[in-house]
Amino acid sequence: MPTQEGLPYLATVIDSASRRVVGWAAADHLRTELVVAALRAACHTRRPDGPVIFHSDCGCQYTSREFADLAGEFGIRLSVGRTGQCWDNALAESFFATLKRELLGEGPWPSRSAVRTAIFEWIESWYNIRRLHSSLGYRSPAEYETVLAA
Repeated sequence: MPTQEGLPYLATVIDSASRRVVGWAAADHLRTELVVAALRAACHTRRPDGPVIFHSDCGCQYTSREFADLAGEFGIRLSVGRTGQCWDNALAESFFATLKRELLGEGPWPSRSAVRTAIFEWIESWYNIRRLHSSLGYRSPAEYETVLAA
């Protein structure tokens, strides 16, 4: 997501059943704190009380002790994809491709803050609430979760 100020980074936690982004964080770095913030946001949103599996690629942020400790605090089991196998993390890859195609466009954004605001609005007002997914029977993630809860 290029900006005139440099690259911002985005970490997400996506519910694999509903495709809903349940936690996310943006920063000007790709350190462990970024993915920790996204997982904390997801746990704050969902408050897991049963078995949960968190799947990621094998980036050093996701295999760090700090991330493992946080996952352990919430009873989350970590699962890591194989090196060089992008389809192991296809859900996240698909999300980021959609984000880039539908929101970010070609040119650089004026600032990291402008990108962060646009991402917030896109995720919280469009993607989770109104964007239809063929894999969900052409429902939005929010609508799909409502149907599952009924």
